[in-house]
Amino acid sequence: MALRYISHLSKFRPGKWSIRTNVTKTGVDLKPEASTAILEKNSSGGKPADLCNDGHPSVDLTFENAREAYRSKKTSELARALLVFKLCSINYLVDNQIVLLKWSRKLLGGTLFRKMMKSTFYGHFVAGEDHDDIKPLISRNREFGVKSILDYSVEKDLSSDEAKEAEMLSCVSETETEAAAAERDVRYRAHKEFGDRREKVISARTYFYEDEAQCDNNLETFMNCIDAVSDATEKSGLAAVKLTALGRPQLLLQMTAVLVSIRNVFDSICGVEGDISTKSVKEEHFLEALQRMNIRITQDESKKWFSVLDVTKDGEVDLLDWENLLELNMGLSKLLMVSNIKTGESESLVMALSAEEENQMKNMLRRINTLVQYASEKEVRVMIDAEQTYFQPAISRLTMEMMRKFNRERAVIFNTYQCYLKSAFSNIFIDLDLSRRENFYFGAKLVRGAYLEQERERAASLNYEDPINDDYEATTAMYHCVLDEVFRQIQSRDRGKIAVMVASHNEETVRFAVEKMKEYDVRPEDRLICFGQLLGMCDQISFPLGQAGYSVYKYVPFGPVEEVLPYLSRRGMENRGVLKKVKKEKRLLAAELSRRIRSGQLFYNPKTNIPATAGVRSS
Repeated sequence: MALRYISHLSKFRPGKWSIRTNVTKTGVDLKPEASTAILEKNSSGGKPADLCNDGHPSVDLTFENAREAYRSKKTSELARALLVFKLCSINYLVDNQIVLLKWSRKLLGGTLFRKMMKSTFYGHFVAGEDHDDIKPLISRNREFGVKSILDYSVEKDLSSDEAKEAEMLSCVSETETEAAAAERDVRYRAHKEFGDRREKVISARTYFYEDEAQCDNNLETFMNCIDAVSDATEKSGLAAVKLTALGRPQLLLQMTAVLVSIRNVFDSICGVEGDISTKSVKEEHFLEALQRMNIRITQDESKKWFSVLDVTKDGEVDLLDWENLLELNMGLSKLLMVSNIKTGESESLVMALSAEEENQMKNMLRRINTLVQYASEKEVRVMIDAEQTYFQPAISRLTMEMMRKFNRERAVIFNTYQCYLKSAFSNIFIDLDLSRRENFYFGAKLVRGAYLEQERERAASLNYEDPINDDYEATTAMYHCVLDEVFRQIQSRDRGKIAVMVASHNEETVRFAVEKMKEYDVRPEDRLICFGQLLGMCDQISFPLGQAGYSVYKYVPFGPVEEVLPYLSRRGMENRGVLKKVKKEKRLLAAELSRRIRSGQLFYNPKTNIPATAGVRSS
């Protein structure tokens, strides 16, 4: 059974729960007021010199202060940034960047090409080539109140055809016939036209499965990244990890299909509509509901399963109780036998694994466990990146299992929640409640999402419901609603039990988070809320906040010049795609350059302008 190995990681002991916000299967009743939160181990220390009347740091939330935004930058770095953003605004260069970079490499040769890249795109968006190379930038940013999330951003430069072939080979089970595969939900099957998961994705690094040895190599790479965090950031940073690098993606597809099937059965029993927090089924209705769904089960079996599921023995089973099915070693595949409408034959909701696939599942779980154990021993926190919706339920479930095991004394593991999803609120609410029930530390990163265009196109092509919110405004509302719930739960639990990062380049969302911190009296020194942006982007947000005493991180890529070109390619496309934001950054950069020239500060030295309020506490 695909999920029974999860129990190797930890045991599931759920209890009852409640919620105050109206959530439905398709999303959440969005409110105009919402909130944001972000927590981490090391916050900016030192009492801010300038405080508002409410005791919170004074910071310009218009993010128009160019002098504060670039206080940490040399004048040459400002000129480079302005050049890079101007180049990103030229469509011809962005559209043809791959060809231009390859020709530049041939014409200039390796040495000159690397020097050119370090003086332009690479130098702006990437911290350096290795552990030692990135230390000066990381150290300087820390002095200005900005810590680091390290990501070794090397990718294999596969062609689209090579990527599609690799994806199809790694996403098909050897135990499943073509006919059986055709009967499964189209969402959780591999489709060649969407096999290149890099297409129409501008922000996320992508791994394609080769074999188990390559997954072991990826594990070693992540462990080296953890070493870099421990060394270069003095344990104040985090490491970014993608679970698709650590195992065969078919296993994640299959696990996701099982999770969704289990959830759908529960919805069928309790009804699709309504508040997810109040959904439950009583014992007297349990057997009737299962039989109505053509699930073949006797009255004695029904009583047995209900008794096992009803952990709190209150005569009702809610969603977290129901998902305990995945943990029980009692023959899930035998219980969940349903009649196929087309064939009339009984079939299991759970697809069996072959011996080889079973071994691959064990290997993936071993790698995940080894990685997190190593990070815990090194006192480094790990952020598990979100991926496509056909992988994400499995990724999230595995991440929560790691939280259960390793987040007992502090937040080591952070899950990522994509707020462009209609299900974002219910996803994080269920996980928050699980952490409350079992009393472990909850760590989360909140993002908008990197796969919007790809997800929409796939849903339309395969004719299933679009999982993405209708528009940008709806995603903002969802993000704020998620934050509101996070703040409410911060208030209702022991301080420090919830850690959430507001990873956003959206100024409105960052302002919202800061105002909610004031409303709930969550101070920067409480180490409950932090903010995150990409290196080389939105410095007008990151540095004024960090210098005022807020906890702020930059997502910092590193790796050899020629091996991070795919990452640099996406950065160029992303900046071309957010012209309004880039226009503001170009204006602020030009204003600060002009100010320095007029005031005779052309050779401005950041070391002599370190703010007293931006020291980073190391505990």
